[in-house]
Amino acid sequence: MDRPLPPRRPAGPGLVVAITLSIAGLMVLWQALPRLDAWMGGETGTPRLVTPRGDLAADEKTTIRVFENARGSVVSISTTQLVEDVWSQNVYSVPRGTGSGIIWDDAGHVLTNFHVIQGASEATIRLADGRKFRASLVGASPAHDIAVLKIGVAFRRPAPIPIGTSGDLKVGQRVFAIGNPFGLDWTLTTGIVSALNRSLREPQGNAVQHLIQTDAAINPGNSGGPLLDSSGRLIGMNTAIYSPSGASAGIGFAVPVDTIMDVVPQLIRAN
Repeated sequence: MDRPLPPRRPAGPGLVVAITLSIAGLMVLWQALPRLDAWMGGETGTPRLVTPRGDLAADEKTTIRVFENARGSVVSISTTQLVEDVWSQNVYSVPRGTGSGIIWDDAGHVLTNFHVIQGASEATIRLADGRKFRASLVGASPAHDIAVLKIGVAFRRPAPIPIGTSGDLKVGQRVFAIGNPFGLDWTLTTGIVSALNRSLREPQGNAVQHLIQTDAAINPGNSGGPLLDSSGRLIGMNTAIYSPSGASAGIGFAVPVDTIMDVVPQLIRAN
């Protein structure tokens, strides 16, 4: 005679909890499998190895060398002007603009564009090492858009920029521009000589002659900075751009160094 089966007891809460935890654990394990596989070096996530780079290309080395050698000879210039309040008749000094400059010699002369300091009551020059100096105006030639400032550097004088020539430039020659466009200090851009002997009429009506045209990106704030050849020599001073929008359109102009060499010594002597 068969024995009757004992009555089935309903699952208790402990069993339900155990089953729930088991299912949750399986789900967590399933989600962790890709990470576990990657940690163990599986096919779905093999750690990537860093590929050692080769030597820099020759043109990259040239660009780096030109910038590193010339950076200390380029300065940032900020100007202020005095403004009178018509109601109170109080006079305030307000920021006017920024530009770039070039260390010209060991006597503390700094080369820049005339339009950088035009209308300013004060100019402050910041060196590449962060030191700031109040500059005095030595002389200017608006017809050439050239101005010479002077600062008193008692020690750790920055090196003057090496001087090159511009009369032997060729269209297509590689050039390098260093400056402070839009306040972004010590920015390097590169390009070529696009044309020679260009003329440019400024808003004041002056026509600057014999300019170097370049496609190196030149923007507001680059004015007064150096245009260099691949040997790191000064071949021009960036002075203007042609752009309906006010930003670089690939047509920039620089005062040739041969003109600078004629004008700057006269300005210094006249002082």
